[in-house]
Amino acid sequence: MENNHISDLIPAYLDGILDESTRKKVEEHLPQCPNCKKELEEMQTLFDAFEEEDAQAPTDRLRNKFEKALEAEKENLGRVVPLTPKKKSNWATDLLKVAASIALLVASFQMGSLLQQKKVDGDITALKDETLQMKQTAMLSLMENQSASKRIQGVNYIEEFEHPDEAIIQALANRLLHDENDNVRLTAFEALSKFSASDTVKNVFIEALGKEKNPSIQIGIIEMLVQIQEKKAIAPMKKLLEQEDTQPFIKEQIKAVLPKIT
Repeated sequence: MENNHISDLIPAYLDGILDESTRKKVEEHLPQCPNCKKELEEMQTLFDAFEEEDAQAPTDRLRNKFEKALEAEKENLGRVVPLTPKKKSNWATDLLKVAASIALLVASFQMGSLLQQKKVDGDITALKDETLQMKQTAMLSLMENQSASKRIQGVNYIEEFEHPDEAIIQALANRLLHDENDNVRLTAFEALSKFSASDTVKNVFIEALGKEKNPSIQIGIIEMLVQIQEKKAIAPMKKLLEQEDTQPFIKEQIKAVLPKIT
């Protein structure tokens, strides 16, 4: 069997559809012909790649781009004047080249999309950070406003922050501990209650319990300290029981909940 005939039989040989006689001739020929053996290995690699790879289908845009490139390549080939006798085309090698070109185009497209997406994600993250910074600046500014309603508005900005930083927590603490308006202090307490797991917030509640005179805020602080089982609150609660100016119903509330702190 001549070398220039074996190429036509390799696909059928790999598919296992040759008759017994032809298959034996192919197998006898391959060890004697390095070129055919190499072509067999290349084609087997190609077939394996098509079976194992779950290639992503190119988009219409990518397909059109590839087809245009292919047409341009055909035109260039058509203008070449052969200087040597034309050899028989090795279609398996050509097919490998086409498959490699498609894979390269798909990979380039996917890499470009990935880089573009990363840039977009980075821009969005930067925009979110900038927006949060602006909101924080507005919040802190409002909480220092002379108007009580504006300070309450500033405190309510806490809804915009899932994880407020120390500056925001400290600003809320200052409103709870030092604001002269009862409504502002109550709003600040409610805002801080959402972050009661913070040691800073716990310490603020304990400090506020020792100086707060508004019964509604006192009750709220006592209930929150009991809820989070803050043992440091036991001493200031007992101190309130001893003070003559502590409202009777506040003392009753403390007596009722104090044993619950274990």
